[in-house]
Amino acid sequence: MKDSLTLQLLGEFIGTLVLVLLGDGVVAGVSLNKSKAKDAGWVAITLGWGMAVTLGVYASSFLSPAHLNPAVSIGMAVAGDFPWSSVLPYSLAQIAGGFVGAALVWIHYGPHWRATKDEATILGIFSTGPAIRSYAANFISEVIGTIVLVFSLLAFTRGNFTAGLNPLVVGVLIIAIGLSLGGTTGYAINPARDLGPRLAHAVLPIANKGGSDWAYSWVPIVGPMVGGIIGAALYLLIP
Repeated sequence: MKDSLTLQLLGEFIGTLVLVLLGDGVVAGVSLNKSKAKDAGWVAITLGWGMAVTLGVYASSFLSPAHLNPAVSIGMAVAGDFPWSSVLPYSLAQIAGGFVGAALVWIHYGPHWRATKDEATILGIFSTGPAIRSYAANFISEVIGTIVLVFSLLAFTRGNFTAGLNPLVVGVLIIAIGLSLGGTTGYAINPARDLGPRLAHAVLPIANKGGSDWAYSWVPIVGPMVGGIIGAALYLLIP
């Protein structure tokens, strides 16, 4: 099945949809008023995102390599493990999956948007934002987080994991990045995870929403792409 580009793109779309549905979903549950998970905190969010990535990979790996992230796709291309010609189609499928996943979160939490008046809280469910706005520092945070992600993913290919275990290890990696490095920017480390939902926030008729903070949006796009390239380049230095 993985020999067909169409099926690969379907896999990337489905996997990223699941990733964002569950990832943005946990943020919505923790953040929206009158949610039973309200104020569960950062640990719940990082655990939720880690499991979201794991399940997104399991849901799509029978169709595609389950990158679910343009920074991973470009990192794999730099490392020579993925064709450059597929980077753009994969990225578009991933962004589309992120958009639909975010739209489903909006539908799922329907009445809770009206119960939540804070615009920043609503935007934070869909896209990342800085704890302290400093574009240079925020950019560096995204670069570092994605270096860790892509370098580790490539290193995992040299490991001898039991069949089917790799997605669980990737989930642990995402949790570790979130707990250790995510406090500065919310650790997008994935342009599709941020851009797709940010587009959904911009176009959907979400109650009480404000602007989509497009002035910041380049950070979680460019930072992870640069980090993916550097992470792959560092991996190639290892004989």
